[in-house]
Amino acid sequence: MELVFALAIGTLTASGVYLLLRARTFPVVVGLTLLSYGVNLFLFSTGRLATGAQPIIGSTEGYTDPLPQALVLTAIVIGFAMTAFVVVLSLRSLADHDDDHVNGDQPSSEPDSTASEKREGHDQ
Repeated sequence: MELVFALAIGTLTASGVYLLLRARTFPVVVGLTLLSYGVNLFLFSTGRLATGAQPIIGSTEGYTDPLPQALVLTAIVIGFAMTAFVVVLSLRSLADHDDDHVNGDQPSSEPDSTASEKREGHDQ
């Protein structure tokens, strides 16, 4: 069970970091969400992975700590609000600049022209 959780956390974290480094806003939003899922799974796994055990029993050996579960539940709500905000922010950026690149500049097909020269020529 621990190996499955470790692989899932590693996959989500690696995928999230990879998507965070993309040039467009939608993959960045998805990468941020995947990274938060990886962190949530990590926090959840710190509470002890026990299957079929009661949450609270007389001895302390079968006890599952409820604090990481409460932290993960709070992180899910905060992550949802953060994702909604970033989606609205990226849609606003797309509407204002007609561009969904993170840095605001579209890659040019001409190697010697810069984005500022294109904007100056476009404004005239």
